[in-house]
Amino acid sequence: MKRQVPLMLVFTLALVMIVQYFVPNDFSLDTNEFLLKWIIIIGIFAMALGIWSLIRVSYEKIRRRVPGWQYPIATLLGLAAMIVFGFDYGRHFYTQEGLENYMFIHLFQYIIIPIQATMFSLLAFYIASAAYRAFRARSVLATVLLLAALIVMLRFNPYLGTFGVYLEKTTSWLLNVPNLAAKRAIIIGLGLGAVATALKVMLGIERAYLGRD
Repeated sequence: MKRQVPLMLVFTLALVMIVQYFVPNDFSLDTNEFLLKWIIIIGIFAMALGIWSLIRVSYEKIRRRVPGWQYPIATLLGLAAMIVFGFDYGRHFYTQEGLENYMFIHLFQYIIIPIQATMFSLLAFYIASAAYRAFRARSVLATVLLLAALIVMLRFNPYLGTFGVYLEKTTSWLLNVPNLAAKRAIIIGLGLGAVATALKVMLGIERAYLGRD
């Protein structure tokens, strides 16, 4: 029963969601709204589980003094600070005014945002390295890719004058015709893959979410 009940729930809920989508009426709309609210509730519990997992893993690293154990301390302190200031010391526990707390806003704007910007700036070097390896003209396709990339990048050069106008038109054609065709093919492939995966989960073929037991 430990496996049969979850499989039956998944199949039943998936079937309900499919039917309500193709049979629009007041009952199906109410059912859809009700289930979407449950998704939000499940997401909240999942977030709580994730926070507990973060605390437990961080505590174990601190207790065992693994290399870099100081970083989990900073993680836990940051987590506690954002929770405390987000609740605004309990004065606005049930309202959104806690999000306007002075310390909450400043911690977010002057610590979290700069850290995110730093991470994305580091990604630029990895992208540049990957582009250098991909754009080496070792074949006809690599040469075409290199030329297309040069055209797209050169369109931002303000000193090309009249030639820049032709580059702009060529870039628009590259982005709206071959590039868009490739994007649509990828999106179609992703859609078919998502449908196949959903059917596997719905029919009980894919059971990884049940765990190993």
